Amino acid sequence: MKRKTVFLIFILVFLTVFSGCEQVARKSFRARHKKAAPAEFAQKDYGSILVTRAVDGDTLVLADGQRLRLIGIDTPEMHESSKLRRDSQRMQQDVEVIKALGRRAYQFTKELVEGKKVRLEFDIERRDKYGRLLAYAYLEDGTFVNAEIIRQGYASLMTYPPNVKYAELFLKLYQEARVNKRGLWK
Repeated sequence: MKRKTVFLIFILVFLTVFSGCEQVARKSFRARHKKAAPAEFAQKDYGSILVTRAVDGDTLVLADGQRLRLIGIDTPEMHESSKLRRDSQRMQQDVEVIKALGRRAYQFTKELVEGKKVRLEFDIERRDKYGRLLAYAYLEDGTFVNAEIIRQGYASLMTYPPNVKYAELFLKLYQEARVNKRGLWK
């Protein structure tokens, strides 16, 4: 009987120690493999950064070379792409018409931000699947760039959870631009 008791105690101690080691190993593994926020966000100051160029109506290049995709908006494509073809079918518009609208949206965004400093505000996700920064941008005078592009009628809505902080505002501005026939809605 004593042997069985000693054996059971040994097994219990072994299992307890093994279980503790396994938990420590799991924590260590998680710590090593946990996706940390990129160091650039902890160190980078996005309080005032120069926009060197507008790529199109909703994508910018910053002075540090990063591409910024403006959250919540979508402007027409101006170059051949699969998205251009999809938009053409969805909107039942000729590809060339959509490209012309894309050039108008690009021109508006270019005049609004190119060569100016912006302050970036992030939502939940900081990068899209293409590696671009995702943010809301504000000019030094306080102009909310994303909202202004919609307000003036040069963008449609493109809100993807979890980045929905200003979805209601954008919807309101979009509806007003359409009703008042501003920008692309003329």
